[in-house]
Amino acid sequence: MSLFAPLLKTPLCAPDDLGRPIPDSPHAVSVCLPTWRDNVGYEKQEPRVTSQMNNGYPRFVYHHLCRELFAVCEERFADEHESCLAFPTTAAARHFADFFAEQSGTAARICDVGHHGVQAVCFPTDQADIAKAAWQHLGEGVTSRLAEACLQQRSAPLDEGESAKTAVRNRVAEAADAAVEDVFLFPCGMTAIYAVYRAVVGLLPDRPTVQFGFPYVDTLKILQKCGSGTHFYPHGNREELEQLEAILKKEAVSGIFTEFPSNPLLRSPDLRRLSSLARRHRAPLIVDDTLATFVNADLLPVADAVCSSLTKFFSGVGDVAAGSVVLNPQGAFYQDLAQQLRDADDLLWCEDAIALERNSRDFVMRVEQINRNAERLANYLQNHERVAAVYYPKYQTPDEYRVFMKPGGGYGGLLSIDLVNPAENAPRFFDALRVCKGPNLGTNYTLVCPYTVLAHYHELEFAEACGVSRYLIRISVGLEDADDLIGRFKDALQTVEGDSASASTP
Repeated sequence: MSLFAPLLKTPLCAPDDLGRPIPDSPHAVSVCLPTWRDNVGYEKQEPRVTSQMNNGYPRFVYHHLCRELFAVCEERFADEHESCLAFPTTAAARHFADFFAEQSGTAARICDVGHHGVQAVCFPTDQADIAKAAWQHLGEGVTSRLAEACLQQRSAPLDEGESAKTAVRNRVAEAADAAVEDVFLFPCGMTAIYAVYRAVVGLLPDRPTVQFGFPYVDTLKILQKCGSGTHFYPHGNREELEQLEAILKKEAVSGIFTEFPSNPLLRSPDLRRLSSLARRHRAPLIVDDTLATFVNADLLPVADAVCSSLTKFFSGVGDVAAGSVVLNPQGAFYQDLAQQLRDADDLLWCEDAIALERNSRDFVMRVEQINRNAERLANYLQNHERVAAVYYPKYQTPDEYRVFMKPGGGYGGLLSIDLVNPAENAPRFFDALRVCKGPNLGTNYTLVCPYTVLAHYHELEFAEACGVSRYLIRISVGLEDADDLIGRFKDALQTVEGDSASASTP
């Protein structure tokens, strides 16, 4: 039986499931946070919650195998009052050390672990928060499988890993209608974005970047904390396009970053106009298509680079992280970007590549089924009296999305909702919902989280100023029977249809 199959009918959502990995794998990239209170407790780092967690989303939670490797590194290399993190290559360790030094004003030390090229970075323990931010934003730390290989001092299946990478590149190229030599693989989606960021800033240095539309949290953090700052247009609408056009007439930028559609509001920018502006003002356009996927949308003709988190729909299982960049060979910056990405270290660990290749064999078929399920659920929720808003490409900027929809494509598997009377109803609905609950998206099983609580808990006012409610609930639809899935949402909504008692809020 596959890792995810039991979760279709028996999801991890009960209070006693707190801290269990999703799926049941030592390398799971999600963890069960079954109640609203648990999610708030995780953000507050309450021992009641954190003591139950051996894993989580890998950039946000140090996996227990990674922590074991850090401890070994600290014993070997750290001075008193120092801690260690581990990275797959010297280049990744240097990226971390440079970010750490810029943010903290303190140098970090790099030490060779002696296994599989892994490097330890030592830094002052009292600045661990800055180190954790670098680990999260850049996404270049060791994975759980690589940490395990180092701890066990075992050899690596390099040949099998190379074969798997070749198969994955071919699979991505076919789905994206691209040449295989224009596909580059990375250990997670954020690493892919960070690699392209370094490339465009290297080509066009000392210029700000542009973030068009409200993006996933760490994309914005990279643009804001690295380099020469960014112009941020959180709504990504026509008015902000006009503002961007005015800026570009006066100021050169290194690159324009956007998502299609955006996470978590599922809004699609006017990519035709954005691409025209980028080309007119000689700025690379970088599009994150993780939520649309290669199956549903053809974005390469208008972008210089398309970044994707392969952790999500491409893998589906939820037991491996990876990312990709696909370059447009007709783009004005193609040769320079291709050279910079070819020179980047190959960070995707061979055992992660093997898992990714296995998981992605039915990628297209799964996405097509998820499309159908998500549209049925979105239609149901759109017509429910207790649902105040449904964020889904069919209902948010549909014309902008459909321009790039492939024949036979759909709207993707992600949607978000706001409920009526959200302060009271959102926690109650979330707690009653019988689907898996935790971070991540694009899984073969439905996975729900209170997105703003998890991504922006310490900046809730900022998120709300950008149009993202603190009570927003994000829904990643899976392969369950659609009638059964809608029934689960119906049952949970029934718990908030009458007079409600007060519920915990962040």
